[in-house]
This record gives sequence, structure tokens and C-alpha cells, in this order.
Amino acid sequence: MIYFDNAATGGFKPRAVTDAAENVIRYLSANPGRSGHRLSVTGANIVYNCRSIAAEVFGGTPERVIFTKNCTEALNIAIFGTVNRGGHVITTVYEHNSVLRPLYSLQKQGIINFDTVDDTDKDMISAIEEKIRPETYLIVINAVSNVTGKILPVQEIGALAKKHNLLFIVDGAQAGGHIHINIEKNNITALALAGHKGLYGIMGSGMLILSETANVTPLLYGGTGSESFSLSQPECYPERLESGTLNLPAIAALSEGLRYIKNNMINFSETVYEHTARLLDGIYDISRVKCYSKPNPAGIVSFLIEGMESSEAADILNNEFDIAVRGGLHCAPLIHKKLGTSPDGLVRASLSVQNSAREIDFFIKAIKKICER
Repeated sequence: MIYFDNAATGGFKPRAVTDAAENVIRYLSANPGRSGHRLSVTGANIVYNCRSIAAEVFGGTPERVIFTKNCTEALNIAIFGTVNRGGHVITTVYEHNSVLRPLYSLQKQGIINFDTVDDTDKDMISAIEEKIRPETYLIVINAVSNVTGKILPVQEIGALAKKHNLLFIVDGAQAGGHIHINIEKNNITALALAGHKGLYGIMGSGMLILSETANVTPLLYGGTGSESFSLSQPECYPERLESGTLNLPAIAALSEGLRYIKNNMINFSETVYEHTARLLDGIYDISRVKCYSKPNPAGIVSFLIEGMESSEAADILNNEFDIAVRGGLHCAPLIHKKLGTSPDGLVRASLSVQNSAREIDFFIKAIKKICER
């Protein structure tokens, strides 16, 4: 099968990644940080090494790298853990439901209010600044749209947040491994990441990387392997936000994935950008095709075929051409409302550096055949 669904989860895993997970499952079934024997200490070292390389790639310190099961959990911890009752939040129409649903839940309970902005009539920085009120305490955005591949101005928004003394949370699900993000240089309070996409880890891995000044209230309370005499959750990080047994196989795999992209991100991003440009050039002038993406280093190309629902087009690509894509709303309803593509959504092809020109050309031919029907 030609796998063009990398924005959902990465289809290719380096051998070092799968070996790391397998070795832990086979030979290291011990709980890191809970015992003093050799196997437990070895596991704890694997965990710390992953924190260290994550801090090297994204900034911050190892102690403020928090492991989660996915980016959604990381975002929920950051949003609910920094909530300011009676406060106001600014977000964008590009957001995934991992941001929108927590904010909507808080607003429905009367705890906060939030506004969304887009860049239809003006630049996003001005649009955000116009929404800032005295009670505004947080800006939360995704760095890369999972629908269109649009890259949001993270650095400029971070500077704006710093200017107004606001918290700044970034959803890096589609950005991690594709574009450079640094929590210190970009003035980010909390960066949420998916381990299983552009970072080449396996499913069940995510991270929340906190700035030195971030103060996040835990969502989950329990055993941390430290301060067990106290009934209060530890104040120190990462234990404050990591209750229960960690997913050691996924963390070991993520560590290798981070090593894989650490020195290759620029080359990988350039290649993926070229892939998206090739695909878009090939389908742009096909009758009935309307494109909603521009070339981008995250590998995302979304389009529709006039007269056909996105889910139907995705099914045809799967059943007749053995190509994996995703149709629908992609858990991001507001951007589809803005684009006018609700309720059917778009077909999303999402590429990786491992995809080939031959695969892209075959995909283009498949779209031509579908549109000729």
C-alpha cells in the first residue's frame, strides 16, 4: 500500500525505533523509578536520556519534559492545568478538537470565555492583539494546521504573548520533526507534541515540554515513586505531572526517533516540501479538483473532488488504488467552516520523507482517473 496518512500517524519507523521498543518489552519489563535494582535503574536511565534529547531538540530542561500517551493528553494537561477562573483565552480557527473541546468545556461550565481568530482580513498578529482584554491570560495555537499544512507565526505570537504577559501554549502535533520550535526562543509556556508522527516514535507516546516559569496544576494524582510519605502531589517536575507507570517501550522508541530527526530535520523538511509541491503541481489543474494547501514541510495536501464526498474519494483510493489517505473533517471543524468545506470535509494526503516520486506520480494518475468518471 502507498501510505499517505502520515499526519494521522507516521507510517515508517526506523529500525532503531522498533528495536528499542521490542528490547524493552523482551528484556526490560521493570518499572523505572520505582525500585533500586539494576533493571529499574536501567529503565530510569532510558527515560532520562529521552528527556535530555527532547530538551536538546525543543529547548528547556530535561526535568520539564513530561511524558504523556499522546498530544491530546499533553494539551489537556496544559489547558486545564493553567486555567484562570473568570479569565479569557484566545485561539484560532485552525485548531484541532484537542484544543477546542477543552476550551468549550471550560466555557460551558462558566469558568472561562474564549475567542477564535483567523487571518482572512488582516495578519494573525493584529487579529490576536485586537482580542486581548484585561482578563486575557492565555493564547493557544497549533503550529501547523493538520487540515491545510499552514504554518502559523509561532515566533511572532510568542513575542506578542511575552509583550502582554500572557501564557502561550502550542500544539506541535504536526510541527514536531518538521519545523524548528524552541520553547525559549519562541517564548512558549507549554509545547505539546505527538511522539508517533514526525518524531518517528510509536503510538502511545507524547510529550509536554514546559518553560522554566510554567506552573501547571496536575490533572492526575497518584504514585510517582517520590515523596511517598506525603498525601500531596509532589511540587517538583516531572513527577508533579507524571503519576503512575510510564510507557517505557514507547519512551525508548521515542528516544531513538528523536535521535533520528535531530540532525536530519532540515534535509527531511526540504524533501517533504518538495514532495508536496510535486503533488500539488500534479493535481492543481485537474478538472474537478480544488486544492486547499500550499507546499509545506509538514507534508499535508488537502483537496476536494467536485461532486464527490471526501470519504467516498478516500474509499476509492483505498479500494481501487491501494492508497491510504484520510477524508472528512480531521477533527478541526472551525477551519472547515472558514473554508466552506463542511460537512463533507476534504481529502488529506499527508506525505513523509520516505515517500517517493513514483508514489506521488501514481497518486496523481489515480486522481485523474477518478475525475474522468
